[in-house]
Amino acid sequence: MTKIDLTVSHDVVGAFEQLNIEDIRSKYTDEGTKYALSVLDGYEQAGYLMRLACFRHIRDLQRQGQDDFPFVYDLKKADQILKFAALCPNVDTGEPTELMAWQRFIMTQLIAWRDLNGGKRFSRAIVSVARGQGKTYLMAILMAYSFLIESLGLENQDFLVSSINYKQTKKLFGYVSTMLKSLAKSKLFKGLAENVELAVQSDQVIMKKTNNVIRAISYESGQYDSYHFTTAIVDEIGEITSRERISKIVSGQVKVKNRQFVQISTAYPNPNVPFHDDQRMVQQAMEQDWKRDADTYLGLIWAQDSLEETFQPETWNKSNPLLGLDSQRDNLISGLTDKRDSDALSGTISDFQNKNLNMWLQESTNAFLKLADIERSIIPDEQFNIDGRQVYIGFDYSMFSDNTAIAFVFPYMQDGEKRWHIYQHSFIPWEKAGSIEAKEKQDGIEYRHLEALGYCTVTSHPQGLINDDQVYQWIREFVEDHELKVVFFGYDAWGATAAIKQLENNSSWPLLAVRQRTSELKDPTKFLQSSLVEGSLTRFDDKIMEKALVNARVVEDKIGIQVDKAKATLKIDVVDAIIDAMYQAMFHFESYSPVNDPNKAYDYMSDDEKNKQLLEQWGIPEEFLNNG
Repeated sequence: MTKIDLTVSHDVVGAFEQLNIEDIRSKYTDEGTKYALSVLDGYEQAGYLMRLACFRHIRDLQRQGQDDFPFVYDLKKADQILKFAALCPNVDTGEPTELMAWQRFIMTQLIAWRDLNGGKRFSRAIVSVARGQGKTYLMAILMAYSFLIESLGLENQDFLVSSINYKQTKKLFGYVSTMLKSLAKSKLFKGLAENVELAVQSDQVIMKKTNNVIRAISYESGQYDSYHFTTAIVDEIGEITSRERISKIVSGQVKVKNRQFVQISTAYPNPNVPFHDDQRMVQQAMEQDWKRDADTYLGLIWAQDSLEETFQPETWNKSNPLLGLDSQRDNLISGLTDKRDSDALSGTISDFQNKNLNMWLQESTNAFLKLADIERSIIPDEQFNIDGRQVYIGFDYSMFSDNTAIAFVFPYMQDGEKRWHIYQHSFIPWEKAGSIEAKEKQDGIEYRHLEALGYCTVTSHPQGLINDDQVYQWIREFVEDHELKVVFFGYDAWGATAAIKQLENNSSWPLLAVRQRTSELKDPTKFLQSSLVEGSLTRFDDKIMEKALVNARVVEDKIGIQVDKAKATLKIDVVDAIIDAMYQAMFHFESYSPVNDPNKAYDYMSDDEKNKQLLEQWGIPEEFLNNG
């Protein structure tokens, strides 16, 4: 199939229009595929993330039968789940509610995609939509279907409904148990219910004859260890800040054949959570269509595309798809508008954007950057090669529990535009935390995983302190391995460590102590901020750097601005190091920059370039040079 990469263009509709899908249109007339085509054809309003999900569905329909795609879209399963849903009563009315097209798409995606053994393709799924869109009702249908239909012939199966605390867990469980009670009384399911003898208790529903059990367990209690859940649904997972207990659910499902873990939530003020990280991961997997990453991870995210849409109610269907229901539109749009206006007047518009437009953002009014600007700067690793480039280096040495960060700024030109690429590597001490495991929990960063990706080094010091020799050696080897031309090395004036002393004694790099005061830092700080906002700065998808940029807060005085953090465990060391490098990197393209002074050009050449220039000046042919 044609390689399609949407990471830069984001032009889903343009890519779709280049496909030949007439056979798909004629063969797949199910409700799920109808919705996907309606979105991509422009008849159904949807945001970028949902256009991606719909595009993925169509592309995967085309992939069926290929050796590297062991999945099928089962039309019988699609029909079955929708017929079941049509019988499920809404707990508020006691009558079934006809599902809208977007809701039918959720159900068919979760149930109709199967692996070649008949099990569910999507073992993990994200379903995210704005508040008040009926997602809890949908998840109750899914759990009832899994419990009553998919468990037929099976015994001792565990099912989970969960949320962040007991109260919210009981709400989801209440939907499920009430729905099951009602279904048990219906003519169609009465025989089935009597056969398995449903026993509805305060925190579980039991099939007495088969011992299949739905368990209501809150995230607060965290008692997931001994269970192997066939279907697990966790509500409001966007508030959960650690993967520890989530991992217990997932690890317990490893040997379950027809497993599925569904995470549902709106966006939350804090983007430093696993739910947001997973959304980003699924988005990238869908954008890199040819890679086939995350083939068993589903992402269905109804959200606005930009904060500007806060004042464009005609776009709110993107995050509030219930607005497409004529009987509810007027009432819902009135309520949303009132909420927006009152939040705007009280200075809490971020709450409306979070919960009612399903957008991740920085809630703090003194945030250094908006999350959207930070995320927009990401480019794929293969799109930028650092080797052989001029580089500005910034160094921020750790104090107490802080990390030691080395930042690299690479100026470059693209399409006639001045740009800067930033890269970092951090050294992670754990002495204050007691262990690297405790350090990871404290900072909310999976350092050992990121170490494997090359973004950090967990200190080799036996007591968990920063090892200066290790830092020095890493910097020298990194520069040499990538043949970098060091134009400038800026470091915190208080950070004159043994590593700096070794660089002074053993390198010819231009080192400068940058005083950490507003008069010195205001310009590079503002330059970094402006570059990210204007889109002239790029970076790789590095979680350590991202969290540092997210955590940074603006501190202002009469002279200008600096960055700071709200508390000790919110790391911004990388930002400090980038600003130290930007102290000179921001002038790279200016005529007065040392690198643009022809009298100093020799100083910024590599040894090979210097040798080549000298030999050329002496009139030695290049062929001789190449032949040694």
